[in-house]
Amino acid sequence: MRLQVAVKQASVLKRMGVVLAIASMVFAQSLAPVDARPGDGGSMGSRGNRTFSAPPATNTAPGGAAPMQRSITQPSPSSPSMGGQAPMQQPAAAPSFGRSLLGGLAGGFLGAGLFGMLSGHGFMGGMGGFMSLIGMVFQALLVVGLIYLVVRLFRKSNPEPAYADQGYARSPVTMMPASGGGSTSSAPVQIGDSDYAAFEKLLGAVQDAYSREDLSALRGMVTPEMVSYFGDDLARNSQQGLVDRVSQVKLLQGDLAESWNENGSDYASVAMRFSFINAMVERATNRVVSGNPDQTQEATEIWTFRRVPGGPWMLSAIQQTH
Repeated sequence: MRLQVAVKQASVLKRMGVVLAIASMVFAQSLAPVDARPGDGGSMGSRGNRTFSAPPATNTAPGGAAPMQRSITQPSPSSPSMGGQAPMQQPAAAPSFGRSLLGGLAGGFLGAGLFGMLSGHGFMGGMGGFMSLIGMVFQALLVVGLIYLVVRLFRKSNPEPAYADQGYARSPVTMMPASGGGSTSSAPVQIGDSDYAAFEKLLGAVQDAYSREDLSALRGMVTPEMVSYFGDDLARNSQQGLVDRVSQVKLLQGDLAESWNENGSDYASVAMRFSFINAMVERATNRVVSGNPDQTQEATEIWTFRRVPGGPWMLSAIQQTH
């Protein structure tokens, strides 16, 4: 009798080991970053007193900007939130809808299977031995399949990025002020050709430095707040053994949403549509985890730049578009 109990316990422990291995695989899938490129998939940074006010729509971004998700700027009671939504203050990026859904599905399937095994009914309930193992593998494959489908759908609504440590590709496209989108401040800021050239250069240079994980270079191009966000993202990638690479950034279309002066600093929010190549790769093996190192993608974002008198333009915010 004791021998039978011991054999049964050993069988349950063996099955538990298999289930935990599969659960670890699914959990690792859920942690794999869906987003890449600096700012992709989220809105972060500060636009001064206009942080929680939507920039005017432009020809490049007719749907407007998404609400700011990460910002050190505190909203004032009189600040209108973008899109009628309350502004969110977050120290780190919130879990995406896709990851939350996948976590729930994986937990449900694996939890049900594990409960069935521990209660003596097998992973699929009522089936024992080899068929129980087959059922367990089938459900694990089903979970992975659902993960793949949901992530693909999520990525279609938020185009996936790519990075390689190549240089910035200069585009001949000239950004022009959007109709009705010029300065709306009592202290107008005139944006000229040299400013547009600086914005375009920063578009590529920031992403190149990010893909090289060069925080020192980023400190010379972005505000301290943006450096902290990029540093957090790079640290998370490093903990997962991943490197986010981007290359061949090229401006396709751009226009000025608004520009203004505030507390002695100039601000300019610019809508930019650009192409790029992006891939998330394993640091040790260079194996591609997400993205495609051979496929060009496009994205449209609103970048806000800030400068102090006599200083260069610095990236102070990135916002996704609707």
